[in-house]
Amino acid sequence: MATLSFNAARFRAPPLQSLRHNLNFASYVKPTSFLSKNLPRKHLLQKFRLDSISESSVSTQNGPEIEEEEDREEQAQGEDYDDPTFELSYLDPETDPESITEWELDFCSRPILDIRGKKVWELVVCDDSLSLQYTKYFPNNVINSVTLKDAIESVSEELGLPLPEKVRFFRSQMQTIITKACKELGIKPIPSKRCLSLLLWLEERYESVYTRHPGFQKGSKPLLALDNPFPMELPENLFGEKWAFVQLPYSAVREEISSMKTRYVFGASLDLDLLGIEIDDKTLIPGLAVASSRAKPLAAWMNGLEVCAVEADTSKASLILSVGISTRYTYATYKKTPVTTSEAEAWESAKKSCGGLHFLAIQEDLDSDDCVGFWLLLDLPPSPV
Repeated sequence: MATLSFNAARFRAPPLQSLRHNLNFASYVKPTSFLSKNLPRKHLLQKFRLDSISESSVSTQNGPEIEEEEDREEQAQGEDYDDPTFELSYLDPETDPESITEWELDFCSRPILDIRGKKVWELVVCDDSLSLQYTKYFPNNVINSVTLKDAIESVSEELGLPLPEKVRFFRSQMQTIITKACKELGIKPIPSKRCLSLLLWLEERYESVYTRHPGFQKGSKPLLALDNPFPMELPENLFGEKWAFVQLPYSAVREEISSMKTRYVFGASLDLDLLGIEIDDKTLIPGLAVASSRAKPLAAWMNGLEVCAVEADTSKASLILSVGISTRYTYATYKKTPVTTSEAEAWESAKKSCGGLHFLAIQEDLDSDDCVGFWLLLDLPPSPV
């Protein structure tokens, strides 16, 4: 079975030698002095292997007959999990159910036709560590908030999980149904593209499950495509005073993420082990630093936006901030010259070379060694489903 991994290749980002400008581009931010704290390795990539669910430790004290029986059961389970029509209901036995307070959810059609020639719909639920994995197919004539509400309750009952406090989802077209179902259950719905575990799992399922399904329709386009709307004007409370293209070694980025829980810093991290991104510690990760005399209030406002990506739009000489599901802001502008265009292109190139990994940092001053807000971001290609 394929393992769900973002990219096993070793990325190397080109150094950003020219990102310096005397007008709207501030000078480089000094490498931040980060607290060092090592997090335990969870080896979460193993959880993407659907056949790993049937693995178990068999004691030799059970005797050969019991071992043979368990082997047969495991083989039968393995055959089920290899069946593309199989519906998954799994909770990591080593995970405390009470600790899973946030789910990631997708409820959408798949490139699969049923016996009526209609598209099959599917509910996919997980948490950010994939300790929770649940899938269920539905015919297209029962798609509504009541069906989804009942299905969410079924996930909780089948796996002995409490209902989550929050549910993240990334399709704007399903916002009404998902919001209504969640609110009836007392769950806070959060429209957000920071559903990276879910998006990566869907990408893996497309290759290992949907394309092998007997009803798969090759070339079928997603019914509910993701939005990419025209950027809006940035709200006044999100304005910074200065900004700069910056870079940090990958080792420093990891240490910053590790230390976020021990310091009072706004922001959001990513589980780099889960994503399976392999980058050399010395590789420079591109980022955007924003300075403001009201840095803490600015970071607090940003913290409620579900920040997902920053993009340099060289055609319009601007930076685009993407938040939530489909909200895009013109975050900053600069004077368009051959030099600034080259700088912006180099920054985007570095981001792509790092597999889309980049960051946003908010500081009181661009020469400060500390951040009051730090968001690790990842640009992913659109979901194939």
